[in-house]
Amino acid sequence: MAPWRDWYHVNGNTYGTWLPGDPRGWRSRHHKEHVEGDYTSPPPPGTYDALHAAARDAMKRPPVRLTRPQRRVAAGTIAAALRDLAVQVLAVSVDAIHYHVLGRFVGVDVRRTVGRAKKIASDRLGEAGLKGVVWARGCRPLPIQDRQHQINVYGYVRKHVLKGACVWTFRDGIIEPTG
Repeated sequence: MAPWRDWYHVNGNTYGTWLPGDPRGWRSRHHKEHVEGDYTSPPPPGTYDALHAAARDAMKRPPVRLTRPQRRVAAGTIAAALRDLAVQVLAVSVDAIHYHVLGRFVGVDVRRTVGRAKKIASDRLGEAGLKGVVWARGCRPLPIQDRQHQINVYGYVRKHVLKGACVWTFRDGIIEPTG
């Protein structure tokens, strides 16, 4: 489906936090394998335990969970990097294990552009002491369908502050979680 006016809701995870076989549900790359369930309706317990264990064993380092100060750096850096890459950004949220972006990607490859922003954020986090791989490979760009969908996604991304995320919006800058 073509996005409405080049708007996308993009999300992804930190390294090692959503692996094949995850009990919360998962998808194989490009849906090459049919997988029962998803995060709203997970597969029956134990269905993919062996696959999940193999994926965990293949990891070269522990999963990355961002601290609150690291979330702040990541959210602000991703937003700034995307703006520098000519993306009109409305909102970015980063919590301990995943991120969301609502942006307008005109004339650029969404995945490649978000990848560049993640690289810049990784470099900034490295300067602040978080060494090594920060983000999982790739991202999930979901096309925005219309203005109401854009408004709904903006609210959805912004509400992540209630779940501990640091959120950047075009109106407010960085919003930090309370408590």
